[in-house]
Amino acid sequence: MAHTKQQVAFIGTGIMGAPIAGHIMDAGYELTVYNRTKAKAEPLVERGARWADSAAEAAAGADVVFTMLGYPEDVEETYLTTEGLLRCAKKGAYLIDLTTSSPQLARDIAESAQVMGKVAFDCPVTGGQSGAEAGTLTLIVGATERDIEPVRPILETFSSKICCFGGAGKGQEAKLANQVALASAMVGMADALAFAEQCGLDQAQVRDLICSGTGDSGAMRSLAPLALDGDYKPGFMVKHFLKDLGLALQTAEDKEIALPGAETAFTLYDMLDAIGGSEMGTQGITLLYQEEADAVAAGLDWSLYTAAHEDDECGCGHDHGHGEECGCGHHHEDDHECTCGHDRAHEDGSCCHHHDASEE
Repeated sequence: MAHTKQQVAFIGTGIMGAPIAGHIMDAGYELTVYNRTKAKAEPLVERGARWADSAAEAAAGADVVFTMLGYPEDVEETYLTTEGLLRCAKKGAYLIDLTTSSPQLARDIAESAQVMGKVAFDCPVTGGQSGAEAGTLTLIVGATERDIEPVRPILETFSSKICCFGGAGKGQEAKLANQVALASAMVGMADALAFAEQCGLDQAQVRDLICSGTGDSGAMRSLAPLALDGDYKPGFMVKHFLKDLGLALQTAEDKEIALPGAETAFTLYDMLDAIGGSEMGTQGITLLYQEEADAVAAGLDWSLYTAAHEDDECGCGHDHGHGEECGCGHHHEDDHECTCGHDRAHEDGSCCHHHDASEE
């Protein structure tokens, strides 16, 4: 398919989707867009994109359809319903899902697409909002190099690296591995800054030290400065990170492996979500280590957590007896100490609650 003849549809023009779609337009592709909230697509329409009133309408005449959605259930609805993309896209179309979603769902979509004479593959991304805006995302593809060759030029318009993992769902699994690594890095960053502060050290100076050695991480380099400046605006929202960690932990459970670092991170981010931080950037984890007044100033409310757990002994959201294993993945007795390391939210004896990562 030649550049000038490919018709592209983009569904989901939010924080990540809009800049990605913009790069595709900048490369000269004709673009049709759809988003549940039309206002988020208007800048693209003003630049020349065609608006469609539904995902099905957007995909109807497209050679290549991209989706960047919030949650696995959104992906399932968009692809697999009666009016979904698998039925409405034309034969031979490429359906590329950029959402971080369920590996099994990605396999189901790819298999159904093949039966229907279409090509679908999972292609979650990493690099955050800044990478989307700069066009330097890393693409994590559940397909082979040969599979993506017809659409590689489009993929290259918004990426600096493309990693192919060979089969449907493998892109999602690799992305979840990335999120597992990020989870521990985020906790390590927050731990280190809190430790430095309590030792009376200059946190910025300690951060510079860490960045020069083996303790360095993307979290320490990119997100710690924001946290130190009190900037909690999202490049990647807490609620979406919780979704990713929930998917990783579910996959790990299915494979009967333990991920203690990811479990700890989930517990902390779940707490941050519960006290009003769901739409903060992931650097907001540092607020859990600060004085309550600092958290309140940032818009958080610890009473929300307390109220949600008044009648829940362990706080995980499950009703269980003494010594019974709860849904948070930990076996604990009456004297169980929560792993989050905070006392102020646990006067009622509860621990951080652990829920399914469902999305909007």
